[in-house]
Amino acid sequence: MRLTILGGGGFRVPLVYGALLGDHAEGRVSHVTLYDEDPARLAAMTRVLADRAAAAGVPDVPAVTATRDLDEALRGADFVFSAIRVGGLEGRAADERVALAEGVLGQETVGAGGVAYGLRTVPVAREIARRIARAAPGAWVINFTNPAGLVTEAMAEELGDRVIGICDSPVGLGRRIARLLGARPQEAWIDYVGLNHLGWVRGLRIGGRDELPRLLADAEALESFEEGRLFGAEWLRSLGAIPNEYLHYYYFNRDTVRAYQAAGQTRGAFLRDQQRGFYAEAGRAGLPAGAALAAWDRTRAEREATYMAENREAAGVGERDESDLESGGYEKVALALMRAIARDERATLILNVRNGSTLSVLDAGAVIEVPCLVDANGAHPMGVEQLPLHAVGLVTAVKAVEREVLAAAASGSRADAVKAFALHPLVDSVTVARRLLDSYTAAHPGLAYLR
Repeated sequence: MRLTILGGGGFRVPLVYGALLGDHAEGRVSHVTLYDEDPARLAAMTRVLADRAAAAGVPDVPAVTATRDLDEALRGADFVFSAIRVGGLEGRAADERVALAEGVLGQETVGAGGVAYGLRTVPVAREIARRIARAAPGAWVINFTNPAGLVTEAMAEELGDRVIGICDSPVGLGRRIARLLGARPQEAWIDYVGLNHLGWVRGLRIGGRDELPRLLADAEALESFEEGRLFGAEWLRSLGAIPNEYLHYYYFNRDTVRAYQAAGQTRGAFLRDQQRGFYAEAGRAGLPAGAALAAWDRTRAEREATYMAENREAAGVGERDESDLESGGYEKVALALMRAIARDERATLILNVRNGSTLSVLDAGAVIEVPCLVDANGAHPMGVEQLPLHAVGLVTAVKAVEREVLAAAASGSRADAVKAFALHPLVDSVTVARRLLDSYTAAHPGLAYLR
């Protein structure tokens, strides 16, 4: 099989390639094409992957080629991973900075920052979807690009159910809960529902029995893992569920904004500076074998340890425990999804797919994040209980914002863009929404289409 990675110079590409190196089954990926507009990033990442292949010491590693020609990258692809970042990390840093100056959240996918990122990304994602439909009509597209649910919905306008969005947050959360309850994660059924970065674990069934109430009754156990420490046992008991970590931005918004404003550097600015150093080191001439991979490993360890540091500061919970450093493994989710489709190996995965009739409060085309049964015909959302009212409010409000982003990206209408900002639950004034749009259009050439 042939895999194309759009955004092939991106920092997390070695995670995907590492997962492929561990896949020795028949029908595995034999060729990986990296596509990126930045030749320096492509060169550095090709070097890291070569180091990783050499360190793995396995036969028949997937061949790697790199190109800056999108149609060339897509031709003959069986699967396409879309992992682009429109505006780069400089754009993310600006998203955060502009929002915080207005006293509102500027996180990458949540609040004003997520709206700005969506307005930049959706037109590009739609064009990529059209190019895929022409150059590789039989390919399956797995979307990593944030905001993942919004971008998947935009691409589905052209690709239908052949585009599936993934995120590792729900998987990591379910894994931590299962281990606390003494179960093997792969043997647990996770009742998870919502939108990307806006979902809740409402139950965890082991052998047909829901064990989540047992965890909710144990305050010490509840506060022994990342989400429990972020939200606190009392709030989790009130909800009767375990929220995705990104809901901390909603439930403790004022605290988080203060912590972000007090930080010496935003997350986007930190990653921008950190990765600038990594790419310079990995691309240096005369680098000995293995040095590029070593630089990547060091950079990744620091990145993981500092994840959501401001939220932990706001919650007063200190540094991440070693047990919390393991993510859900988005590359493993992607590989499991690809295997299930390519080999018709049925799997149950939490994915971003079109709603159909799963959640009655949303229309059929709305992309949601729920457990899905995956087979050769794609990903099929499984039946779930309907959302409680407190969740309905957030989910429908944020989906309305996403729809305004899609409308603005299609129409180029400033009014639609202002509406997207103003309707977001974390933007508290239409006046602020207008100022946000003015500042974002000044900061981002990619928003010049709004008029």
